[in-house]
Amino acid sequence: QVQLVESGGGLVQAGGSLRLSCAASGRTFSTYAIGWFRQAPGKEREFVAIINWSGETTYYADSVKGRFTISRDNAKNTVNLQMNSLRPDDTAVYYCAARPTFTTASRVYNYWGQGTQVTVSS
Repeated sequence: QVQLVESGGGLVQAGGSLRLSCAASGRTFSTYAIGWFRQAPGKEREFVAIINWSGETTYYADSVKGRFTISRDNAKNTVNLQMNSLRPDDTAVYYCAARPTFTTASRVYNYWGQGTQVTVSS
């Protein structure tokens, strides 16, 4: 079992930055890949970024590549998503999720946080 709690969301102007954190509990956290997903009003949930269990492998959606950076600290059971150069179309609820294998498909993730709202004003 892995429990996930996101934090760090908020309101920011376009071009600004936010750092989201995903805090996990559970002894097996360090064995899970962690993905970030987002869902805007009226839209389907979409993949944002993923990091493998060791932190050595990451992958990003094209829409955030070069602007967002995912990282993890297994000693602290946390995964962070640094978001720079934010745009209004980044506005969404952001979720972290855990799964034993490295995949961008949200439907197969086992554990989800409750989400944190990110709003980017123009």
